[in-house]
Amino acid sequence: MTTLLAFLFVLGVLVFVHELGHFLAARRIGVRVLTFSLGFGPKLLKTKRGDTEYCVSLIPLGGYVKMAGESPDDPRSGAPDEFMSKSKWERFQVLIMGPVMNLILAVIVLAVVLAQGADVPAYQDQPPVIGAVTAGGPAERAGLRRGDRVLTVAGDEVDTWDRFFMAVATRANREIGITALRDGQPISISVRPVPQTRFDIGDIGALPNSTPIIQSVVPNDPADKAGIRTGDYILAVNGEQMATRSQLVEAISKNGGKSIDLLVRRDGQEIHIPVTPEQRGQRGMIGVGITEPTKMFKPTPWEAVKLSVQRNYEGSGLIFRTLGGLFVGQTSLKQLQGPVAIAQLSGESAQLGWVALFSLMATLSLNLGILNLLPIPMLDGGHILIMGLEGIARRDFSTQVKEKMLLAGFVLILMLMVTVIYNDLTRISWIERLMPWRN
Repeated sequence: MTTLLAFLFVLGVLVFVHELGHFLAARRIGVRVLTFSLGFGPKLLKTKRGDTEYCVSLIPLGGYVKMAGESPDDPRSGAPDEFMSKSKWERFQVLIMGPVMNLILAVIVLAVVLAQGADVPAYQDQPPVIGAVTAGGPAERAGLRRGDRVLTVAGDEVDTWDRFFMAVATRANREIGITALRDGQPISISVRPVPQTRFDIGDIGALPNSTPIIQSVVPNDPADKAGIRTGDYILAVNGEQMATRSQLVEAISKNGGKSIDLLVRRDGQEIHIPVTPEQRGQRGMIGVGITEPTKMFKPTPWEAVKLSVQRNYEGSGLIFRTLGGLFVGQTSLKQLQGPVAIAQLSGESAQLGWVALFSLMATLSLNLGILNLLPIPMLDGGHILIMGLEGIARRDFSTQVKEKMLLAGFVLILMLMVTVIYNDLTRISWIERLMPWRN
């Protein structure tokens, strides 16, 4: 139920804001609006005010604003309040305002989220200097080492760990070039990120240097008896450097019943502490809570707005690179998500709290705004493209020509829908088991 309600809330807000943009722009230039609908299909709730019927329809996967004289099939009298009676510039304003409202919503919502502040990983905005590589992972096999400073990924400059992870994430199972600085000399390698999670997020196993910290110690457990204290930095286990929390957890888990040597930094001094993890089920445990260095991020309202604009700009670039990668085979089709995946993410985000849910809403609003601007017939950007071509040709295209263009757009959208729905279904374990070609 939480998943369904969160999905309907997120999608409802995005659709309402998008259609509100079309509605307000149409009313501003004097176009008569016949229907404002959230959803498609049979109308569940409706009311009429003036010339406009406001309704909520059965299928919640979108919405529409119906304007007088909008399509070639509509009866037109040539009245000044009909959509086609307006100039191309005025019609452009109506079409563009839906996506623009989604872009504005993305900036506002993300600014509100950022203004709340949060503890973020200390390495997030630091240069991507490798602190460790996963044993047997793509980075190790390709020859990356601890201390290498990554400069570019697939030709894109990466100056922070955040940008490094984003550059790799969209290229699962694709060979990419990486340049790095080693001992002052540039090196070039080729590496293939492996897909992680149900969304096929690319990962090469290159980790930042984020020394794990003991957050808590359980009384009378092995760590407490060995003298480990809250606030200790764990530098190494049996001589192997620990760069991340996950590394430390793995090192402890696989040594149940065996004595291990922890190199600890405490009050500026390094000390060795032997401890024997207890075997509990399939894991060795010493009774500690582990965290990683973080820093408090708390911008002023104006800083939050500026940072929101910057992050949405960077996110837009990532979206365009991802879309471009689909056409040239650099991005996996499995990363496309549909309604089921969005519903799953909405439910998971809602369980984490409103900040996570609104962060997801901002991301989806940015995606919706940009996708609707693409020059694909049936989308707002497609209608704008047709008007632009008519302006260049200095004549309106015939109804037959427009219908063929819209049909081409419909086929493309249909293919996209089939792909994302298939991807969504493969992320549901019991359905995937019914697909023998995936087993």
